[in-house]
Amino acid sequence: MRGIPNSLKTSLRQLLAMYVVAVLFNYPWERVQSSLYVGMDGANVASWLCLVASLIDGLLVLVIFTVGCIILRRRDWFENPGVRGYVLMLAMGLAISVIVEWATVHVAHWWSYTEQMPLVPWLGVGLLPLAQMLFFPPLIFRIVAFWRHW
Repeated sequence: MRGIPNSLKTSLRQLLAMYVVAVLFNYPWERVQSSLYVGMDGANVASWLCLVASLIDGLLVLVIFTVGCIILRRRDWFENPGVRGYVLMLAMGLAISVIVEWATVHVAHWWSYTEQMPLVPWLGVGLLPLAQMLFFPPLIFRIVAFWRHW
């Protein structure tokens, strides 16, 4: 990475750390909740599809980070997010999970929920995928912030 400014190297390392931590946290969650989904063919969701979902989850965490950078006008906003930062994380997590679940289950029909999936009645989406995007981004940002100052 010769010739690349140190600030850019630091930013790229930070993004990579966020992505890797996000994937590592989301994959086991995807595996556990996969039994609550049924694919288009009626079969259970495959392990490889959980991996793909966790890779996408990692990108969605980076979207939350990027929106935070734009709205809060700080690249380090996640280190000390304050009320505005946490509200942004929760609002973005809620919006992302509702849009993704609604699109994949109700519009594209890529899969459906089993009867065991608890649903959010007024939204018609699974509670567990919604909780995933509410809980994991703040946790992931805390871990990366801790590592940055360790």
